[in-house]
Amino acid sequence: MITGLIAPALTPFNDDLSLAEDLFIAHSKWLLSEGGCSGLAPFGTTGEALSVGIEERISMLEALIANGVDPSVLIPGTGLTNLPDTARLTRHAVEQGCLGAMILPPFYFKGVSDDGIYNYYKELIGMVNHPNLRIYLYHIPQVAHVGLSIDLVNRLFADFPEVVGIKDSSGDWDNTSALLDIDGLIVYPGAELPVIEAVRRGAPGCISATANLNGVGINEVIQLCHDGKFEDAEEKHVKVKEIRLLFQDYAPIPAQKALLARWSGDARWANLRPPLIPAATDSIDTLEKDLIEQHGFR
Repeated sequence: MITGLIAPALTPFNDDLSLAEDLFIAHSKWLLSEGGCSGLAPFGTTGEALSVGIEERISMLEALIANGVDPSVLIPGTGLTNLPDTARLTRHAVEQGCLGAMILPPFYFKGVSDDGIYNYYKELIGMVNHPNLRIYLYHIPQVAHVGLSIDLVNRLFADFPEVVGIKDSSGDWDNTSALLDIDGLIVYPGAELPVIEAVRRGAPGCISATANLNGVGINEVIQLCHDGKFEDAEEKHVKVKEIRLLFQDYAPIPAQKALLARWSGDARWANLRPPLIPAATDSIDTLEKDLIEQHGFR
């Protein structure tokens, strides 16, 4: 597993909305070298994954690795609504040497049973059929509208203990706490807000969207926790939480991309694929001012 902070990397697009490979590779390397991140989860929600095609995901993952990004620190998102495509992306990630794959439940059909979702993951594991397969269930019911119950996670982990971990982006601490009670299950909270208590309970770190911009601060909190310096972590965590909550007042993907466009000097960072639209300039002005004046961003 990856200990520390994992960034669901933003996906940049050129002006014609093709993938901006150069920006993606540079940003990924920066996150790992200077941005405070121990790993990356490309093609997650923050990476506009469901706006990125299958062939694009494959080619971009290969480009990252070909340009020196260690695949053992990558957990790409591979979850789609059907088994063949999910299995193809997942097998490709494993064959490239990635640590694992982050996999949404099949999210089109609503009201499906735990048995149905269990069968989806069971069939997926069989279709990939690789000794190095590691999947991180992706629980984000407020977006996918299909969740993963504690009973279901328990069942999957009991049957596939060497394969199954989870990212819990529910924002519900009671749910995260119940997952952490499952002995041996690797649990990554999907934000830095509960990370101190999560690490205290055995989590290796967290996967956070704001790692794209505030990774150094979040990582410092996590490392203090792993060093047993929880009082120092609590002190540092105050500002980290304030920054996270500030971003939550904005559309997070357009806002972060707009700031990267300003701070990097490359206007392509502001590009989004429909249906997302750019954030209003005045709102980004306010956000940037708050980050600089209240939180010391440079």
